[in-house]
Amino acid sequence: MTDLLDAQLDSIFAARDRDNMGPTIEALLPLHHDHPRHPRVLYELGGAYDTAGEEATALYFYEQAMEEGLSGDVRRRCFLQLGSTLRNLGRIDESRAVFSRARGEFPESVALGVFEALALHASGHANAALAILLNVLADHVDTPDLNRYKPAIRGNAEYLASLDAGSPGMSR
Repeated sequence: MTDLLDAQLDSIFAARDRDNMGPTIEALLPLHHDHPRHPRVLYELGGAYDTAGEEATALYFYEQAMEEGLSGDVRRRCFLQLGSTLRNLGRIDESRAVFSRARGEFPESVALGVFEALALHASGHANAALAILLNVLADHVDTPDLNRYKPAIRGNAEYLASLDAGSPGMSR
């Protein structure tokens, strides 16, 4: 059953048109009706509403998906989309809390690091945001011209993070 449902969700996602999410939402609604508590159905429906610009509706589905036990890589993606949606809705502190939790569960996620930096920047912590991005570069970009300077990049990241270290909620 789960394999069939996953295949249906994959097919709907593959056929989506980001400029017209109506058909995608319409295709997902019957699956939601039949599987109202299935974590991935909830997540995919949230993502469709999010892409359609209906962030408040998306937020509800993302939160429900997490409550229903979303796991694995789909959980990582949901964290990212949930945190980003909260940021877009102006709920910056909640966004930062989501990214902090997500980075705890998925510390190697480059995408989570980038979006956490966006949330930090939105909350007025530009130094901490830049520090995270510098660390993402040092940790995940492997080029000869950058590798030589990784100690300096990490040192600058540490310095920038220290500038925001005294701010409430700054633990990195």
